[in-house]
Amino acid sequence: MSDNLWGYQPSSGYAAGTDLTGFSVEAIDGSIGKVDKHSDGVGSSHLLIDTGVWIFGKEVLLPAGTVTRIDTEDRKVYVDLTKEQIKGSPDFDRQSHVADPGYHAELGTYYAAHRFV
Repeated sequence: MSDNLWGYQPSSGYAAGTDLTGFSVEAIDGSIGKVDKHSDGVGSSHLLIDTGVWIFGKEVLLPAGTVTRIDTEDRKVYVDLTKEQIKGSPDFDRQSHVADPGYHAELGTYYAAHRFV
């Protein structure tokens, strides 16, 4: 994973302005859902993943630094995390994630601790 969790790795293939909405998301050990929203804001780039039936009713926010590769032809985003690591991530609250800088810190701490799988 990148040292900058909140920015896309140069090797990921992400180009600024690319719309990732609807892309499938692949963890190391399988599919976790689809990109519902994404941001490429400097210092806060992330993907909001709709996990669908995998974790019923849960949305997950992944820092862009977890993205290892983007396949625009197959519309897939690959992340350097296991399904279990993603499932155990801090709960996402759509109402407060933008307004609460503590949430970004909590998420950053969680994913930094799971850098090596």
